[in-house]
Amino acid sequence: MSRISTEQVKHVANLARLAVTEEEVEKMTKELDAIISFAEQLNELDTTGVKPTSRVVETVNVLREDVAKPGLPVEEVVKNAPEHRDGLIVVPSIID
Repeated sequence: MSRISTEQVKHVANLARLAVTEEEVEKMTKELDAIISFAEQLNELDTTGVKPTSRVVETVNVLREDVAKPGLPVEEVVKNAPEHRDGLIVVPSIID
């Protein structure tokens, strides 16, 4: 027994704005039925006492503390720039 009909596949394809042939609909029906069968196997697992989670592995904030530090000296920064003016790097314009 198929868990999804060809009409449902056509409906979903239409919602996704996909143009599909009858051959593709048949193929997708079989593939989606297999996917649904696989997902239904999860219902057989005993999840009693398992807390819901959004992550499998515990994560911690690994970001450094946001502390202001002095930057590079302007002279050091602009010495490698092909063109600079008033302590700023001059770049080609991209907007007319």
